[in-house]
Amino acid sequence: MAEPSAATQSPSVSSSSSGAEPSAPGGGGSPGACPALGPKSCASSCAVHDLIFWRDVRKTGFVFGTTLIVLLSLAAFSVISVVSYLILALLSVTISFRVYKSVIQAVQKSEEGHPFKAYLDVDITLSSEAFHNYVNAAMVYVNRALKLLIRLFLVEDLVDSLKLAVFMWLMTYVGAVFNGITLLILAELLIFSVPIVYEKYKTQIDHYVGIVRDQTKSIVEKIQAKLPGITKKKAE
Repeated sequence: MAEPSAATQSPSVSSSSSGAEPSAPGGGGSPGACPALGPKSCASSCAVHDLIFWRDVRKTGFVFGTTLIVLLSLAAFSVISVVSYLILALLSVTISFRVYKSVIQAVQKSEEGHPFKAYLDVDITLSSEAFHNYVNAAMVYVNRALKLLIRLFLVEDLVDSLKLAVFMWLMTYVGAVFNGITLLILAELLIFSVPIVYEKYKTQIDHYVGIVRDQTKSIVEKIQAKLPGITKKKAE
């Protein structure tokens, strides 16, 4: 009687062992996942990509119009005035809706409760784990920026430092013509227009960019050959 029981148990053992083997090489992760950034970071980056490429016209139009109005308001008024008017407008909407719903409930003698109860019950607390994840992600970019600044200001590569000097010299002329708010407005216009234009005329733009890149590379190589004390990097 022992043999049949062993025979009935062996398929379950073999099936469990065979089901455990495929999960070992992949580690349980899907091939399309982003282990370095995490699912939340991938989702946020995809949302930004869809936003600037006008995948949802209504959503992008709302974000673009709202931010543009805020920036134009900051160009005309002070920051305190703009923030105060925005808060007053938001309070006017929420208070009016709250009073309206209270009057409707009193007339109809209903007990629907607070109109914003669903939003008041939402848990918006930031956990320590999520906070540390955001800090760690930010520290990667901070350390990278600090390393780049040290390279540029301590002249590890003379050409790169000269590029920064020329760029800052050109920015002095830009600063004499535009202020910070104007540059932010121009930056927003470029962010919401250049990607969609590049996506539409990608072939033509890549052709001309390649020509400019080749000419710039040849000029930089000539400058590197004439300037003394430059250690050329060996190709790895």
